[in-house]
Amino acid sequence: MRLSDAEQLLRASFARALPGHDAFLELSGYKRPDLEAARRADPPPRESAVLALIYERHQEAHVLLMLRPDYDGVHSGQVSFPGGRWEPEDADLQATALREFAEETGATPDAEVLGALSPVYIPPSRSLVTPFVAIAEQAGPFSPDPREVAELIEAPLGLLLRDDILQRREQHIAIMGRSVEIPYFDVQGRVVWGATAMMIAELRELLRR
Repeated sequence: MRLSDAEQLLRASFARALPGHDAFLELSGYKRPDLEAARRADPPPRESAVLALIYERHQEAHVLLMLRPDYDGVHSGQVSFPGGRWEPEDADLQATALREFAEETGATPDAEVLGALSPVYIPPSRSLVTPFVAIAEQAGPFSPDPREVAELIEAPLGLLLRDDILQRREQHIAIMGRSVEIPYFDVQGRVVWGATAMMIAELRELLRR
């Protein structure tokens, strides 16, 4: 998929109502009320934001993901979009996403934010994450922060639209208290599940409209 095609599709899709996450949650064996019940049981969530940057690489649209390093935390070794917590100096969550992207990847591309996807609540970290989608002619050069990033994953956007990258495996789900078969995306050999998979699923729907 070319960058111009992705931009046209996304601009049109963001002008309409977002599809949300219900269809992907159904594949996981539980529904949106499960997440809403978990959120009501916790203190107010901490606001965070991530950036799904779509850019041209080798005449093809790509999106940037990152592998987090192994550490003593709930998101150790997981694949995510660059992002992090809202800070008081941030004007809004969009500013958070752009700042965190720059801090984690070392790049400050000339990007235009096209819109925000549906927020995702993550019970283990009590985070309410708003994903922003941006587009840029170029990204990089990258100089990732090794404390935050083990590896940058430049995924062709066309790969994320393929049906065969959607797989299933057993995974323990804390809010359900048991292991269930969950959907995940196989992105260049990396397992992308949970909140990031929900974001990718919604992004796929926008691009397929």
